[in-house]
Amino acid sequence: MSASFLEGYRVLDLSQFVPGPYTALILADLGADVVKVEPPGGDPMRQLGPRDSDGLSVFYKVMNGGKTVVTIDLKQAAGRGSFLALVAAADALVESYRPGVLARLDLAPERLREVNPGLVHCALSGYGQTGPYRLRAGHDINYMALGGGLAVSGGPGAPRFAAPPAADYASGLQAAATLMAALLGRGRSGRGAYLDLSLAETVLAWQSQSLTGLSRPGHEPRLAGNLLNGGAACYQIYATADGQFITLGAIEEKFWANFCEALERPDWRPRQWEPMPQTGLIAEVAAAIAEKPLAHWQETLDAVDCCYQPVVAMEEVAGHPQIVARKMVQAGEGAEAPIEVLYPAWIDGAPPAGRAPLRQSSAEEVLAAWSSKEA
Repeated sequence: MSASFLEGYRVLDLSQFVPGPYTALILADLGADVVKVEPPGGDPMRQLGPRDSDGLSVFYKVMNGGKTVVTIDLKQAAGRGSFLALVAAADALVESYRPGVLARLDLAPERLREVNPGLVHCALSGYGQTGPYRLRAGHDINYMALGGGLAVSGGPGAPRFAAPPAADYASGLQAAATLMAALLGRGRSGRGAYLDLSLAETVLAWQSQSLTGLSRPGHEPRLAGNLLNGGAACYQIYATADGQFITLGAIEEKFWANFCEALERPDWRPRQWEPMPQTGLIAEVAAAIAEKPLAHWQETLDAVDCCYQPVVAMEEVAGHPQIVARKMVQAGEGAEAPIEVLYPAWIDGAPPAGRAPLRQSSAEEVLAAWSSKEA
């Protein structure tokens, strides 16, 4: 774990794929004891992506590092009994079932609260527990579509995918923050909470500026037509002569001025706030950047204070000197060891500690361990 802030807190992770498991991964990195409860067939993520010699997907392993995995059949009375025993001893529960599934298993939120009044129950679903879409199936691309994340993301004429899946990871962050706030509140009141979070609404929560822009002439959100989505020359991705790419984020006028000076184009400086989309200015800058290879622009712009950064190829990310200096990437030993990005925070001057691999256990062993810690 990266920190001990949540040491002593016990979290049940009843979720699958990315959003819920990422929520629980954050909590584990911050010191919580996370027990992942899976059905007899396991989390479907076990088979998604490249599999190691043990038959498990490496993507599943990196999403569940630091957790203890137990197998419980909630469709059987004995399994529900084991699960309720864990609930009684837990501080929090993360689950990602469609609305109503737990109720059909006789594990409705009301019953869980009866078993443990202090439980913080985080229900993370696609569209929320209420509303006409509550039972709709979906994945990241669908939630991005409804929540506004795709409406103005992409080039002229068509939206583009976000990678990695933004709604999945953003909702994990949102759920973790809300859950920790609820635990903090429980420390004052002694009462647990039922948290209803949706992936689509996590994306929607980012849209206040776009929705407000609809009522401001000249600032209506448009594909590749606004400051931060491709409509401005000063905030843009440009291709170099050798097929590489650079990014320019020179929003502040001083940074744009420095960029223009470095390229010996003072005539561009007063054009920074031309009406968007700045098709003409973008084309002029793009033509200039396309004349030289990336190495030229690194030599020209690396020392210029203008918010410039080349696009780093994925195979070069882990070895980038800035990433290496921050000690954020953990590569285990052995041919099948995953490459993991650790919790992104230094604490008291120290980089994040390594993340332990997931381990298999049983509900009985978990309860015995929890009881021994209480003794």
